[in-house]
Amino acid sequence: MSNMMNKAQGFGLSLITKIAGSEVLDQLKLRKFVEKSLYQGSKTGFKVLTKTQKAFKPQPIDKQRLPNQINKNLFDLGLTEEQQMTCDAMSQFAEEVLYSLAHDADHNAQFPEELWQHLVDLGLNYYALPEALGGVASEQNIVSNILIAESLAKGDFSLTSGLLSTFSVINAITRWGSTQVQSMYLPCFAEDTDITATFAFQEATPAFNPFQLKTTATEQNGQFFINGEKTLVILGDTADVFLVSAELNGKPDIFVVQCNETLSIKANPAMGLKATETATLQFNQTPALRLGDTDFDYTAFVDLGNLMWCAMAVGTCEAIKAYCIKYANERTAFGEPISHRQSVAFMIADMAIEIDAMRMLVLNAASLAEAGKPFHREAYLARILCAEKSMKMGTDGVQILGGHGFTKEHPVERWYRDLRATAILHSGLHA
Repeated sequence: MSNMMNKAQGFGLSLITKIAGSEVLDQLKLRKFVEKSLYQGSKTGFKVLTKTQKAFKPQPIDKQRLPNQINKNLFDLGLTEEQQMTCDAMSQFAEEVLYSLAHDADHNAQFPEELWQHLVDLGLNYYALPEALGGVASEQNIVSNILIAESLAKGDFSLTSGLLSTFSVINAITRWGSTQVQSMYLPCFAEDTDITATFAFQEATPAFNPFQLKTTATEQNGQFFINGEKTLVILGDTADVFLVSAELNGKPDIFVVQCNETLSIKANPAMGLKATETATLQFNQTPALRLGDTDFDYTAFVDLGNLMWCAMAVGTCEAIKAYCIKYANERTAFGEPISHRQSVAFMIADMAIEIDAMRMLVLNAASLAEAGKPFHREAYLARILCAEKSMKMGTDGVQILGGHGFTKEHPVERWYRDLRATAILHSGLHA
């Protein structure tokens, strides 16, 4: 077993390899799923192409649109065996890798280079790719994507948003992309693990409304061109592909843009999300492809993006609660742990109640979306609650730690800053 571990291609593959040796797999009838994960992990380890080799050329593939509905009960709170294994793996990765890297990444305002290899070894992007292209997305998997985001965010909110940027773009193209867009980009994402992608969605306007955009798209002889500015673009300086929101003929729409000389990119550090190296993008007659066909639903696109931020907020709030419980039990005042004080105990109890409420609303919206049912109202309510309560829990976490909560010695101040993005950013990720 130790020899197998030495040959593992990183954390994700070594974890799955370790699990594969367990007799529990046969008891739970999970061996087929794990063997498939091992295959994907081995496969991705040998797909290394340099940035200069990247080329997006249409390839003949059948359109990989996922089915609109699946046969399952709405709002089933029980996880499938595959979902539970995925959550366990992502949670362990969050605890052992993301949490340990988060402090320095935030301090240096730089996304850790080693995380790219971890992303490959974990095979995260293959959860978004269709089975026909070597992925595992055989059906609508919105709830599973939400669970992945929540589990990863227990390690760090900012690093999770960076890790999920390419994953989210693949999700969006798989779900909404036209035949032309899918045939041009999905095979490239499947074959080249170095390709990175992100969303250019936010605009620098007060109380930004994603349905009232200043960025515009025009059509000339069948070709689309983008003009305008986007801000708070996650990993904007390193991305190869962007999904850009722009107004076309008076209505908001989404376009696919490759990084080229018509794009002007400059760093735009923010209060939170420092590790994602947020940037401002200026589009100047930038050529683009329209993402979807006539059945594209812009409102659902925005809602699915917002649900990912909500899921990450739930995961980070779980981390705050766990940290505060540990701190309150260890910190003494007047001869006893501060957890014995009702003001502290009630504050932590409120966290637990609010986290459960947030999770319920998010999973309810995701379950409806996965079943092909209307979910805009539920997604809106989830965003309102998560935006308000996550910021409150960030504040309460700092308050429980007192003076320590104001220092970088403890991670709560970082979580406080990052969580404020939940109320500010629209879409920017995709379930």
